[in-house]
Amino acid sequence: MITKNKIKLISSLNQKKFRDDNGLFVAEGTKLITDMTATYKTRWFFATSEWAENHKTINGLTPEIVDQEELKKISNLKTPQGVLAVLEKPAFTWDNSDLRNSLTLALDDVQDPGNLGTIIRIADWFGIRNIFCSEYTADAFGPKTVQATMGALSRVQVHYVNMVEFLTEAARTVPVYGTFMDGQNAYNEKLTHEGVVVMGNEGNGISPDVEKLVTSRLLIPNFPAGEPTSESLNVGVATALVCAEFRRRMVGA
Repeated sequence: MITKNKIKLISSLNQKKFRDDNGLFVAEGTKLITDMTATYKTRWFFATSEWAENHKTINGLTPEIVDQEELKKISNLKTPQGVLAVLEKPAFTWDNSDLRNSLTLALDDVQDPGNLGTIIRIADWFGIRNIFCSEYTADAFGPKTVQATMGALSRVQVHYVNMVEFLTEAARTVPVYGTFMDGQNAYNEKLTHEGVVVMGNEGNGISPDVEKLVTSRLLIPNFPAGEPTSESLNVGVATALVCAEFRRRMVGA
């Protein structure tokens, strides 16, 4: 049985303030928890008896058995998946040498948790191990973001930085790319095997202060050129297209 105090604490992790204060976050679902507990230290691990009968353990961890009503009290899902873990937030470190010989993403105020989770999953797929987020980007350890990563957060490190300061330093080491509606066709431009790719806010794109630090402006062209089309692409879709083109060039090099 989960104590009232523990239920109160776990429920409070819906809010960033309490995730930060306690250094904890929540993951739900067998696949997600399997990935996450392989990377992050587990504080608590709960499951229903039905789940435990079918799975027993995850990564050698045995769950504390709870009933469905108890699980609902701490779950962020409308339909809990029978298993929930409370994990310790990591303290990632980095320096400019991490930017060399690698592709890196920088997110300038991406605010939708689902978009952020999708981008983390995209980064994982394309072998990008570091994402640098502005201070106003959604929290990577919020419940909606964690679920949207589908476990990719266990393999991608997400850092929160002052974006102007970060890119000022990064530009001394590697190219800084950015996506714009008035950029140069990404399929024709020279792309390097290393660099930082900046993706902007859902509504406003890349902010003016960050735009000044971009050394190569890229456009994902619509097709056919000149035809009426949607105003813009979803930031997750745009990230996938840009990353795919960078990786295609590497394979063809």
